[in-house]
Amino acid sequence: MDMRRADLIADELEKMIFTGAFTDGDRLDEIRLAGQFSVSRTPIREAFQRLVASGLAVQIPRRGVFVAQPGPVELMEMFETMAEIEAACARLAAMRISDTALVELDEINQECLQAMKAKDIDRYYQENERFHQTIYQQSGNSFLAKEARRLQHRLKPYRRIQLHLRGRMAQSMAEHETIVTALRDGDSLGAADAMRGHVAVQGEKFHHLMSSITKTP
Repeated sequence: MDMRRADLIADELEKMIFTGAFTDGDRLDEIRLAGQFSVSRTPIREAFQRLVASGLAVQIPRRGVFVAQPGPVELMEMFETMAEIEAACARLAAMRISDTALVELDEINQECLQAMKAKDIDRYYQENERFHQTIYQQSGNSFLAKEARRLQHRLKPYRRIQLHLRGRMAQSMAEHETIVTALRDGDSLGAADAMRGHVAVQGEKFHHLMSSITKTP
């Protein structure tokens, strides 16, 4: 129960950081936030740990937890790296994916479609995570899959906030279908290119992402 509460609090704190309620370098006051959310300090501490793990905060011994948003260049570099790692996963998965996994990806896409129709961004993101993690696993390379999961977790707040942009869920859904088609056809290069384009945040997409970080989702 506490972990679920901590996750909800972490989600709210992410939004507060993105909307400017907290800015880079601000100290997160554990006692004040416990009162604000009407909880004990335990779920607040757990929420802080999630922010630290995702890179939105840093913990300094004997001083506390402070907001630490990456700058535009660092964020761009992380997304470039993520796009290449996921492209490699998709390329290998196109050669190794099982029929069972292909069926699972189809089922996940159906869940994504229902979430999109319901305009349920949180549900869509949960299914989207499953989609990507299935492909990581099907790459057949456990080290690569581990690195992909690590960076996916690091970029989670930024990947999720993109879904608030008008039309992004529908675009993401179409990209999922293209990726699955390439995987089913055993098209390694096509799968890699489709995944790279799906994950990469460049040009106008990056401009929209940076704008969304400073606006209420």
